[in-house]
Amino acid sequence: MKFRVLTTVALAVASFTLVPATQAQLGDLGRALGQAAGGLGSLTRGTPPVSTSIRDARWADPSRDGFTPPGRAMPLERLPRTPEGGFTLAAGYYVFDGQSYCLHAGTHGPGGGDGYLYAPVLGSRQEVVTTILRNSVANPDIPQHQVQQLLWAIVARARLDQLRPDIRAAAGRLMSPQQFTAMNRNALATLTANQLQGLVRLPGPVQSVLRAESDLRGMLTTGAGSYADMERVAVLSGAVERGEGSIDTPSGRWSAHPDGYWIRYIPSGYSRTRTEIWVEPGSAAVGRVYDPAQHIAVPGNTNRQRLAQSGRIYSQ
Repeated sequence: MKFRVLTTVALAVASFTLVPATQAQLGDLGRALGQAAGGLGSLTRGTPPVSTSIRDARWADPSRDGFTPPGRAMPLERLPRTPEGGFTLAAGYYVFDGQSYCLHAGTHGPGGGDGYLYAPVLGSRQEVVTTILRNSVANPDIPQHQVQQLLWAIVARARLDQLRPDIRAAAGRLMSPQQFTAMNRNALATLTANQLQGLVRLPGPVQSVLRAESDLRGMLTTGAGSYADMERVAVLSGAVERGEGSIDTPSGRWSAHPDGYWIRYIPSGYSRTRTEIWVEPGSAAVGRVYDPAQHIAVPGNTNRQRLAQSGRIYSQ
C-alpha cells in the first residue's frame, strides 16, 4: 500500500508506521508538514523502506496462549543450514537465541510484558534489508553493532557513500553494488533547525521518529557520536504508553506461520531475541525452510520497536 508523504527531508515520515486511524488522517499530516517551517517540500507518493506494522501480523494464535510443546527444546542450530542462513525444519520443538535488530528508530525497546508477533519484511527496501541480514550470517566477523548501524542507515535514508568508513566497508560486503547505488539516489539530508522547529505541529510519535532518523543520518555520516549515543537516539527508554492501534498481546504468544509451523519471539532488549518454533510431526512444515531474515517480530504495542531477525547466534 502506498502512502502520501513529503519528498526530500520529509520523506522520513514514511519510516513511521502509521496505524489505521492515523492513515485516515494522513492528508492532514501532509498539510501540517507542508505548513511547518515554511514548507518541507511538495507532496508525492512513496513506500517507506520498511513498512511492516501490526496490520501485517495476521497470524497470531491466542488459542495457544500458555501452550508449551511436548519434549525438551532442541537448539535450532542443530538443523541443516541453507546457503542463505536459514534452517531446514524437522518435526520437533526448537529454540534459537539469535541476533535481532531495531528497525524503528525513535520508539521504545521491548519490555513491559508486551508480546511480539510474526510478520514478513515489507517495504520499498525489503530486498536490501533481507540481503543484509542473510549476508551477515556468512560474514560473522562483521560486528553486530555495524550491521545495526547499516540497517539504521537504510531505514533513515542516509547517504551510504558518506557513511563512516567502517560502516561503509560493511555495506560493501553485505549489499550488492546495485543496492548501494539505489539507496544513494533516495538519500535525505538532516533536518535544519527551522524544519525541526516546524515539527512541533505534528503528533508526538511522528516527531520522535523524524528527529531520531535525522539525528542518525548526521551521526552515521559525520562520525560524531559513539554507538551508545546512536542507541540512545534510536531506542527510547523509560515508561511507554500503548500506541494507537495496539493489540493486546501477552509475552510469548504464538503465531501460526503460513508455512505450517508455530513461532514465537521473546526479546531481551532489541539486540537479542529468543525464537521458539514448534513443528508438529507429519505437518506440512517438515522440510520447509525457516529463514530468519524474512521475519520481523512486531510488537503488540505500536509504540515499541519492530525487530528484524537474523540467523546469527547471539553472543556477548
